[in-house]
Amino acid sequence: MSKQVTVLLGGISSEREVSLISGNAVAEALRDKGYEVLTVDVSTDLAAVISALSPAPDVIFNALHGRFGEDGCIQGALELLAIPYTHSGVLASALAMDKPMAKRLFENAGIPCAEHVIASQDEILSGDVLERPYVVKPLNEGSSVGVQIVSDGTNGPTLTKEQWVFGDKAMVEKYVPGREITVAVMGDRALGVTELRTNDGFYDYEAKYTEGRTTHIVPAPIPDSVYDAAMAHAVKAHELLGCRGVTRADLRYDDTKSDPGDLTMLEINTQPGMTPLSLVPEQAAHAGIEFGELVSWMVENAACGS
Repeated sequence: MSKQVTVLLGGISSEREVSLISGNAVAEALRDKGYEVLTVDVSTDLAAVISALSPAPDVIFNALHGRFGEDGCIQGALELLAIPYTHSGVLASALAMDKPMAKRLFENAGIPCAEHVIASQDEILSGDVLERPYVVKPLNEGSSVGVQIVSDGTNGPTLTKEQWVFGDKAMVEKYVPGREITVAVMGDRALGVTELRTNDGFYDYEAKYTEGRTTHIVPAPIPDSVYDAAMAHAVKAHELLGCRGVTRADLRYDDTKSDPGDLTMLEINTQPGMTPLSLVPEQAAHAGIEFGELVSWMVENAACGS
């Protein structure tokens, strides 16, 4: 008898549309692999979500992104229901979503991170809290949502106090020049390194999910020593946070001042996208793992209680 899999998708975060695309792509691929698949569009009504999961499926495929979906909240609910689910558990999800805490752990383990401070909304909007250029990031968002780059030629963040919707504080991080690279980790191994070249110079939400805005180069054309170091940093960060299943590490490679250059860890994404434009499926394919095989592996390695 084939396993019954429920795909959680949609959700309430600013990344809802991406989650819908990811979840539906996953559901279709799993059906093609012979699984019995249902999809549940997750709302703020936890009772309704629990009701939709009764009777319990064999496995939950968590295709949610952003708040509630990758910050440990839905993971905690699934732990209480004792249903195995894909991706990372409660603690790893919460740690990865908390950017300052994750950076503290990375730095203590010798993984290089950019200089950063936590500042209030008023401090950020009233003046510079770091020497320019710097990047303003919400503390708990994904897909580059809300990210602002403040360079020498700008007066400050483009957001006003009325437009600020990410809480009282944000992280201000020293801008790292160079190239954007990313590494997918599957279980205990890195799949490869991709370089991202955007039309606008910044890999923001639109660049990530709009066809033609970004060029993915796999494998990344970087020195072998840097390539290997990027994969090692990604696996180390994955293990350090206690992640499981599939994650994606985003890094900067600065080759503007020295050779071979420096790597800087930006963040770990515990719920990487599974859209047709997403990086993890692309890296998996380059490693010889087709999409259906990838999501099947994730289902078969789902867990609960860790």
